[in-house]
Amino acid sequence: MVKLTKRIGGLVLRLAAFGAALAALIVMITSRERASFFAVSLEAKYTDMAAFKYFVIANAVVSVYSFLVLFLPKESLLWKFVVVLDLVMTMLLTSSLSAALAVAQVGKKGNANAGWLPICGQVPKFCDQITGALIAGFVALVLYVLLLLYSLHSVVDPFLLQKS
Repeated sequence: MVKLTKRIGGLVLRLAAFGAALAALIVMITSRERASFFAVSLEAKYTDMAAFKYFVIANAVVSVYSFLVLFLPKESLLWKFVVVLDLVMTMLLTSSLSAALAVAQVGKKGNANAGWLPICGQVPKFCDQITGALIAGFVALVLYVLLLLYSLHSVVDPFLLQKS
């Protein structure tokens, strides 16, 4: 009964992490807004910034990985490798989220020293969607940290019991 509860707990965590990463991916991909100022037209989209592209690619990789691991049998010897891949995915989410947050901060507040003006006043829907994607990405990151701890416990605990 305890093994079944642990398996369901891991499955729920993986499913939630998959959902959060997929939500971050979809919200970021659909972020686009067009604004006009007098005779000048501006279209803001995620592909304009390399950090946002990296965020999309990282969440796509994490989503595919999360989906594939859902179908890995519990008896498989690959679970020790899954712990390593969980760590890699956690680091990938961390780096992509921090890069996207830095660019979003400049978009929202600007940078007076560099002469960059904030754009969120002109394209608020775009900025709101970026904020939503970053929140979903943060939720995915937190779930992956929990998943990493769970995976470490699941793989290391039986290993330690065999040694005693």
